[in-house]
Amino acid sequence: MMPLTLAGVGEVNTIRRIGGNEETRRFLENLGFVAGSEITVLSAIEGNVIVNIKDSRIAINKDMARHIMV
Repeated sequence: MMPLTLAGVGEVNTIRRIGGNEETRRFLENLGFVAGSEITVLSAIEGNVIVNIKDSRIAINKDMARHIMV
């Protein structure tokens, strides 16, 4: 298991768990980041990532990406 910030571009990963406080977990869950979902990193620049999840493209900063374990 590793944080999303370490996933390679183009890799398809499965979200294992979401860390952080309750507010952070709820925010990410509302964006579609839930355990068991497949996620693909489309672009990564200095830890900030653009991902494809549930047929949507979402950009998240490195602080949020560190809470997503794949």
